Amino acid sequence: MYAEPGIIRKIIEGTGPTWAVVGLSANERRAAFGVAEFLQRHGKRVVPVHPKAETVHGERGYASLSDIPFDVDVVDVFVRSELAGAVADEAVAVGAKAVWFQLGVIDEDAYERTRAAGLSMVMDRCPAIEIPRLRRGPVLS
Repeated sequence: MYAEPGIIRKIIEGTGPTWAVVGLSANERRAAFGVAEFLQRHGKRVVPVHPKAETVHGERGYASLSDIPFDVDVVDVFVRSELAGAVADEAVAVGAKAVWFQLGVIDEDAYERTRAAGLSMVMDRCPAIEIPRLRRGPVLS
């Protein structure tokens, strides 16, 4: 329900190459680290957003979305569900085009607010799963 195939395709293929990954740190054991690396391999510019503002995968980090001095196309959210709504609101405030809540990150009110603000959004999905699905194309029976 919160991940329409057309919206997934639009975000991945047509929204733009700059993805701010909220929750991305230099901790290689965290899912955000591997997904960010995957996004880079698939042509996305990954911008780490984490309170530590660490450089990750060769990209300078920022403590918040509002600290990023250039436009962000997609905000990919790797924080707990109870924190995700505030990130979605900040994504709207900075002019992002889309918000992507990762697997297990669910906030229905934030989804509604973000969509009402005109942004594309998916929730409880991972681009590292969805990009290969798009590349395979539809399953024919």
